[in-house]
Amino acid sequence: MKTKTRLSFIHILCSFFLLILCSVDLHAQDLRIEPPNWWVGMQMDAIQLMVHSEDISAYEPGIQYEGVEITKVHQADSPNYLFIDLVISKEARAGTFEITFSKKGAKTRGFDFSLHSREKPAEDYIGFNHKDVVYLITPDRFANGNPKNDVVETLRETKLNRDDDYARHGGDIQGIIDHLDYISDMGFTSIWTSPLLINDMVSSSYHGYAITDFYKVDPRFGNLEVYKELSRKASEKGVGLIMDMIANHCGSGHWWMEDLPFSDWLNYQDLYEDGERIPNSNHLRTTNQDPYASTVDTKIMHEGWFVPTMPDLNQENPYLAQYIIQNSIWWVETLGLHGIRQDTYPYPNKAFMSDWAGAIMEEYPNFNIVGEEWTTDQLLVGYWQQGQNNSDGYQSNLRSVMDFPMQMKIVQALNEGNEGWGNGLIKIYKGLANDFYYPRPKDVMIFPDNHDMDRIFTQLNEDVQKTKMALGLILSLPRTPQIYYGTEILMENTEKRGDHGLIRTDFPGGWEGDVQNAFTGKNLPDAQQDFQVFLKTLLNFRKTSEAILEGEMIHFAPTNGVYPVFRIHKNEIVVVFLNTNEESKTIDLSRFDELNLEGTQFKSLLNNAELSWEKELQLKPGFTLYRTHK
Repeated sequence: MKTKTRLSFIHILCSFFLLILCSVDLHAQDLRIEPPNWWVGMQMDAIQLMVHSEDISAYEPGIQYEGVEITKVHQADSPNYLFIDLVISKEARAGTFEITFSKKGAKTRGFDFSLHSREKPAEDYIGFNHKDVVYLITPDRFANGNPKNDVVETLRETKLNRDDDYARHGGDIQGIIDHLDYISDMGFTSIWTSPLLINDMVSSSYHGYAITDFYKVDPRFGNLEVYKELSRKASEKGVGLIMDMIANHCGSGHWWMEDLPFSDWLNYQDLYEDGERIPNSNHLRTTNQDPYASTVDTKIMHEGWFVPTMPDLNQENPYLAQYIIQNSIWWVETLGLHGIRQDTYPYPNKAFMSDWAGAIMEEYPNFNIVGEEWTTDQLLVGYWQQGQNNSDGYQSNLRSVMDFPMQMKIVQALNEGNEGWGNGLIKIYKGLANDFYYPRPKDVMIFPDNHDMDRIFTQLNEDVQKTKMALGLILSLPRTPQIYYGTEILMENTEKRGDHGLIRTDFPGGWEGDVQNAFTGKNLPDAQQDFQVFLKTLLNFRKTSEAILEGEMIHFAPTNGVYPVFRIHKNEIVVVFLNTNEESKTIDLSRFDELNLEGTQFKSLLNNAELSWEKELQLKPGFTLYRTHK
């Protein structure tokens, strides 16, 4: 009898605990909600949560928090998704509340969602502009600040091999933080890193452009806290952070690829799900502007996949469109960004890209976004800059575009010399004459090279004088300059032109045991140290030169291999000469009489030599910059 009583008591006790277990809100580990938090006081006060969990569409969400209301719940094609529309009123306060998911006869599931206070007003998010010089970094190849995160065994690619140009080398966010003094001292005022979000791919995950979770930092680079630390510490040194974003595609290892929410989440999703060959983009970016373009060409351009390992996202799906816009704003607010660089800008749906940029600029009116349109046709580049008077009425909401046309002209001009009509320096002169087409030339981003093209030193056949002329001119033009890491020490990829892995070579000194150290100058060849000093001098001069930053530009047609450029602002005058000849040239200064410079005293930036502007000037080969002597 006692045994029976004991068993009954145990049975009642177990039933009691089971009842408690079934009735309490369980914070299920398998619930994924994106975005994972939001902010009070945002312009975007109506957001859409994407919820993913097994059979979640059978559950009813609920919120009990003052100022926050669910306005609509959307089911997807997959039963494992819900899309929840939230409105966050002005009365809402920062705090954490629970989103519950209820279903009759099942355990209540829950997720803690936070509303944060904004760290600064929207107007204080100041975007990069023509006063900045942007330092582009491929993080895996810059510096290894934390060797403990070199390999993450739970990810698909675990190989670390610095001898393999396409393997991971171990550079990370901490490595950038450790060298912020170097970056700032060189004279750079912004950092653009290639994507730091997770690329859980089988191979070549180092470059960052095959994102597999749009809300997660790649653990081989660090985590969200160290990413925030980079932004904060850079800002303390007067250096802003630009984030590389991709709206066109994701990586094939993205977590949602195993369970896509809608049948049209991807372009050509039916072919993907049937295991059939998917068309690649035809890369005919002219279809964005072409009044004669066929429907089929336009479709393949926008909907074809960039490469087979990068599924093409369908921005015409309204849920995906909202997801991408919210994700971008989430990162701006989370990191306090200085700007966005948008990859492969012409490839997504262009109406969506206008909405995307418009939403960001509405939230942050002083912000900036630069879009990549890799074409050497100035007409196509200018089409994307906000304010352009396009014949189709299209407005992009994009302040900045990338100046591939001028980059090409500078390289061609310096390699051709001054032979023949239309060759050499005249290409630069005529190219700049077309600046009338840009609504704001200063907002156009000019660069000598980047992570996708041969190093400028290689493009100029390892000619130091030509490389100095290229960099000197770029930093003197009415543009927003960008310099790729390693350009300051003449890094090259001449052995394998076009090889992206070699282009993205390790920066010497970024790894313990490196024989050479470009951060300190240890064992760095004289030519590289000289160029580093040259660029540092020019960058830091540019930061304080009102003539370069705000001045009027007047250039004179190249003659006998010499190209003169003047920047004039109030009492400051900067004169730049490119002399592509192998010998010195005597310049008749009377040619510039319209500028009324006679008797003006100048000093050379690079050697402090003084010049009184009188009748003639003996000009050495290469790059020369004179400034008014104050």
